[in-house]
Amino acid sequence: MSTTFGDRLEEAVTAYGPLCVGIDPHPQLLHRWGLDDDVEGLRRFGDTVVEALAGQVAIAKPQSAFFERHGSAGVAVLEHVLAMLREVGVLSLLDVKRGDVGSTMAAYAEAYLSDGSPLAADAITVSPFLGFGSLAPAFELADATGRGVFVLAMTSNPEGAQVQHARVAADAAGEGGGVTVAEEIVSAVTERNAEGGGSGRFGSTGMVVGATVGKDIADLGLAQALADSRAPLLAPGLGAQGADAGDIARGFGPALPLVLPSSSRGILAAGPAPAGLRAAVRQQAGELAGG
Repeated sequence: MSTTFGDRLEEAVTAYGPLCVGIDPHPQLLHRWGLDDDVEGLRRFGDTVVEALAGQVAIAKPQSAFFERHGSAGVAVLEHVLAMLREVGVLSLLDVKRGDVGSTMAAYAEAYLSDGSPLAADAITVSPFLGFGSLAPAFELADATGRGVFVLAMTSNPEGAQVQHARVAADAAGEGGGVTVAEEIVSAVTERNAEGGGSGRFGSTGMVVGATVGKDIADLGLAQALADSRAPLLAPGLGAQGADAGDIARGFGPALPLVLPSSSRGILAAGPAPAGLRAAVRQQAGELAGG
């Protein structure tokens, strides 16, 4: 790829707005659409959603788990969905939340970030909770291939605070102690984007910061740090999880221009007709623009 992920994302967001739409084939949603919970239903669901999103949004987020639950045939459908998104010009952010060490992390990186891989996406989500440095293979390959990596930082699930709000111990030199894990992740991502150069709005290393964690952002005093990070901020939780455009604007404050609000069920519930999905996208995008 000739440009960085951050550059391509900025171009797409400028054209279509920041809304990210999840492609989450929940069993209940397949049933609501009149589809069987099998590989054929999965494929028909994916085809319909991609058709509806083409020319409407900058980026889509397939959730790998809902494809993996169907085994190898489901993973083949995921490969098909990723290929379709490339064909229609919608950036793909594959939600896999991978995190491991050494050669295993390198193998995950090759699966999702290498040119020619059938599972290659424009960007993926990763977990830093085995240590931020454990993600080095993903960062290195993403840099080499012009792809993006979104690091979990402040997730919206209640259990996340147990780790993300924990205070980091000082190192052997007595330095670095006292900050939260979330703060340390924000700092590390900011450093990566600064080292990556470029003067555009987005760097190529993003973060996942839930749309419903505005109070946590305020309590930890992180709004300005997020704004300074140049990180695209994936914010799941719009719609079905309870957040609206006003919550996002208030919660992220000066970091709002970096936010990619993400909605899955709130938009997918408008299916199965592509026209209904497109109408739901336009409504949500309009609310964000006026939020």
